[in-house]
Amino acid sequence: MADFTAKSNVKSAERKLAVPLTRAKMLTIVNGVISTNPWGCTTYLSGGENFAGVSRSSEYYSGKVIFENNLGKQVGAITVKAPTPEGFDTSVSTITGNTALATAMNGEASHDSSFDNFSVVLKCHASNGELYNVRFSPKSVTITSYEDDNILNTIETWADSITDLD
Repeated sequence: MADFTAKSNVKSAERKLAVPLTRAKMLTIVNGVISTNPWGCTTYLSGGENFAGVSRSSEYYSGKVIFENNLGKQVGAITVKAPTPEGFDTSVSTITGNTALATAMNGEASHDSSFDNFSVVLKCHASNGELYNVRFSPKSVTITSYEDDNILNTIETWADSITDLD
């Protein structure tokens, strides 16, 4: 019987953060990576189309709006998930400002930020031709789908220079 033979050694690595990132700090870091390209990512051609060396691959923002009655008891909740920070903020504002919804829920709406979560994944093209991903979330930064340890070393060195990524 034939055996499977490994063709690659795809790796992942995670840096747990001592202090969770706020959404604003995460977006500042992500936008800085995209604008300054500190990892030396290179543009590439795929399917006849040119792509930037580093770009957003996916992102999401989620949280919860709760409804409390006059006694302070939670009587309802709505989970919000949006593809952009602006979409999230608009959704939360729309829900908290909707008096008909508050009446139907029999409570006053408020955004409970303790449920907020967010993530941005950057797709990167290394100079050696590898495509890999870097995911930023409040509690960690994760590098996935890389083979060359130089990719990890480059990002590790960069992250060491960013105070918020300790």
